[in-house]
Amino acid sequence: MGARGPVTHRAAIDIGSNSLLLCIVDADGRVVHDEVRVVGLGRGLGERGVMAPDRLQAAEKVLEAYAATARTFGIEPWSVRAVATSAARRALNAETFFARIQRDIGLRVRIVSGEEEALLTWRGALVDLPAPTPPLLVVDLGGGSTELVQGDATNLRDRVSLEIGSIRLTERFLGVKGAVPDRFDADGIAAMADHVRIEVGRVSLSAVGTVIGVAGTVTTLAAMALELEAYDSARVHGSRLSAATLRRQATALAGADRAGRLALARPSPERADYLLAGATILLSVLSAANADELLVSDRGLRFGLLQ
Repeated sequence: MGARGPVTHRAAIDIGSNSLLLCIVDADGRVVHDEVRVVGLGRGLGERGVMAPDRLQAAEKVLEAYAATARTFGIEPWSVRAVATSAARRALNAETFFARIQRDIGLRVRIVSGEEEALLTWRGALVDLPAPTPPLLVVDLGGGSTELVQGDATNLRDRVSLEIGSIRLTERFLGVKGAVPDRFDADGIAAMADHVRIEVGRVSLSAVGTVIGVAGTVTTLAAMALELEAYDSARVHGSRLSAATLRRQATALAGADRAGRLALARPSPERADYLLAGATILLSVLSAANADELLVSDRGLRFGLLQ
């Protein structure tokens, strides 16, 4: 497919701690291309380290492919709205890496603050959702951090960034650094749950009408609940994930060996080792919000960039 005359399409790239996402919309805002690849830039990063060379190499290949895809819709790399979030904010080598990406690929990547990340995610999460009951709590569960954003359908009222994410917790408490353990240690699981409860407990959550969950861990858990063999955005977006289902999933993931975790995570096996941490975060947030389910959004930050 070649370039199509005057540029009428827009593209956005979200560079997260675990996933890199590309979204392209036409002049009317209709999605014509939506893609996600799990790279794991935040793996092994810690609190203030460097992104690993093999993860940077993998990310560069994905970004090169994304730029090529954008060109097929008549979008030059320099005009793609590309941002990086939690891992890039913590990594000492992020600025150098993105300078190379701009030089070699033409993509101009901005590292956004936690506040801007929350606003963009808020805007994107609500796209194409059935009208949720306000007040709203959007939970953006990333690999490095979790954003809790409160407001109504038009106004963001408050946001808190918690330094707990699926990769970060798994590496800290469950021993996933380099070689992945076959089974997670029960004491590590308990310590992780206690830590999450303490961190979520620091947040004052006002009355919540609807909890909306966004990002890859949430959508993978939703796809598992729907018993999907392969990921299907149309079925996941707007679905509901109950606390009871999350508890069953957490129990199954905690008791499984690595082969079992991969089998449970069939819609997205590359996330298998990080789903227990994600389910633990979601359960703690639902408990703090006195809610028994969340509404799943397959949209998020990349859609916020395109609003």
